[in-house]
Amino acid sequence: MENLIALLVAAPLLGAAVLLCGGRRLDRTGHWIGTLLAAVSFVIGTVLFADMLGRGAEDRALHQHLFSWIPVEGFQADIAFQLDQLSMTFVLLISGVGTLIHLYSVGYMEHDERRRRFFGYLNLFLAAMLLLVLADNYLLLYVGWEGVGLASYLLIGFWQHKPSAATAAKKAFLVNRVGDMGLSIAIMLMFTTFGTFAFTPVLGATEETSEAMLTGIALMLLLAACGKSAQVPLQSWLGDAMEGPTPVSALIHAATMVTAGVYLITRSGAIFNGAPDAQLAVVIVGAVTLLFGAIVGCAKDDIKKALAGSTMSQIGYMVLAAGLGPVGYAFAIMHLVTHGFFKAGLFLGAGSVMHGMNDEVDMRKYGGLRKYMPVTFVTFGLGYLAIIGFPGLSGFWSKDKIIEAAFAQESDLRSWIFGGVALLGAGITAYYMTRVMIMTFFGEERWRGAPAPSPDAPDVEPAAETAGAHTEPHPHESPKSMTIPMIVLAFGSVFAGGLFSIGDSFVNWLEPVTQFEHPHPVVSIPVITAATIVVLLLGVALAWAQYGRRPVPMTAPRGSLLTRAARRDLLQDDFNHVVLVRGGEHLTRSLVYVDHKLVDGVVNGTAASVGGLSGRLRKLQNGYARSYAVSMFGGAAVLIAATLLMRAV
Repeated sequence: MENLIALLVAAPLLGAAVLLCGGRRLDRTGHWIGTLLAAVSFVIGTVLFADMLGRGAEDRALHQHLFSWIPVEGFQADIAFQLDQLSMTFVLLISGVGTLIHLYSVGYMEHDERRRRFFGYLNLFLAAMLLLVLADNYLLLYVGWEGVGLASYLLIGFWQHKPSAATAAKKAFLVNRVGDMGLSIAIMLMFTTFGTFAFTPVLGATEETSEAMLTGIALMLLLAACGKSAQVPLQSWLGDAMEGPTPVSALIHAATMVTAGVYLITRSGAIFNGAPDAQLAVVIVGAVTLLFGAIVGCAKDDIKKALAGSTMSQIGYMVLAAGLGPVGYAFAIMHLVTHGFFKAGLFLGAGSVMHGMNDEVDMRKYGGLRKYMPVTFVTFGLGYLAIIGFPGLSGFWSKDKIIEAAFAQESDLRSWIFGGVALLGAGITAYYMTRVMIMTFFGEERWRGAPAPSPDAPDVEPAAETAGAHTEPHPHESPKSMTIPMIVLAFGSVFAGGLFSIGDSFVNWLEPVTQFEHPHPVVSIPVITAATIVVLLLGVALAWAQYGRRPVPMTAPRGSLLTRAARRDLLQDDFNHVVLVRGGEHLTRSLVYVDHKLVDGVVNGTAASVGGLSGRLRKLQNGYARSYAVSMFGGAAVLIAATLLMRAV
């Protein structure tokens, strides 16, 4: 079975090569080739999963060594794979949800003349993400990490004829390069400390390593995770990434790229366990981000950007859980999996709405769509109930576990702070997702003769403004190639969390990798569950009072200072511009001044001194015989005078 592991990556990688190099002869069939090879990867993953279930818990890790990549003295890097319970979870999620998104894209991208290339990029993305989670060493993981960055750049900017899409792709690429510097530095520190990049020797030697070194490595890994998973302070690219086609949003923001940081932290758990200060930093980043994304999601009228804020917030929950150590690793991955189902379903549902609404994204110009798009309404609605944590659905089982773990910190103060933040985030999630649900599927049909949106709404895409302003939509249900993946994901949104929770099956599955420890909250679990449900209902009720019982305003009201800031993504771009762009300009000018005045001054001054001295010395070698005779006479006179003086003394 070990020999099949490489095929997981090879299948989509072959698809990418064929589709990107095969030329226009594949335009008619390329999308099916890409979808088929993604499905092949999922089938192979299913076979390996079945084989893994037949093994003992301690005998489930498989290794496949392909070849030595860089075999030199003192530096050994291999192309080798490790398939254990953690990587298997990601393989099934990435290839399964990825295949559904491929199938959805067949209908969504039907009229795009570059569809073959789009599917080639999708296959490249899957291959890179699978390489990332299957690598058995950090250096090979880094190759997949960068491959994901490249593929996301190509997919976000796929419609590069739109300046906004090209800018968004460049922004995502540059912001992620900052995080990638953290991963590269961490790998360098690992090599100098452990002499290897491989997971087993690195993670097995942490107990003999100083806490200071582990803290440094862990903080660099956290920086990398912040970039890929759009966590504070490297979260600014996520909202703009919505400029890509909607299947890209589902692929990047549900089950793949944004979860890479959670995988990295969980895989490196032994390092973080030995660095409690770094663990605290992880929890703080997750707590801040889950509130940051939730607040941003409350103020967006663009349906995709509201869901992007939601993604940021939900990944914040996962990062918070991963920072809790053995208490939270398994819950972070559990929420990652359930999130992959309901968030992919929500994004595909949003794409279905756009498909029937002339690519309109402004929810103020939706309303009453449930009777025109019944399948989209039901599947989107189930995803909505799952993400808000409605009792019995998948989000209830996974997110509530994170809230319970957050209330089980070493100190009571931390327990109340982080537990309170997680609980508050659940209420805000219920509010903004209910807002999305009401504005899209309920109320009056605002798309009939709707005016152009207000210029005070900066989150509405220009292309959507044009489409909605001149052509009245005729909402209709999407084709089966789009609705079938949505139905499958809806089943996952309903049942996944409950299946994982039966007898702690998912926790026990990951236990050999995560070393799970049961949390002991400062208050009883039934009280936490009841409080979560109450907060959820309050969020739903508030959204219904504001949007269900009142007409939805077609122009954005001025709102409070927080609302205005949230419409501008809590000023994250303004902060980056002031601190990084202008700060970088001032730093550059200072360095130029130092270079001109100090460095060039020293160099030019030295050159001028040497030139002046040489100019004076040159006069002693002027080529005239009389000058030399005088010099010789003068020298002889000096010697005679000195000799006579010495004798007189």
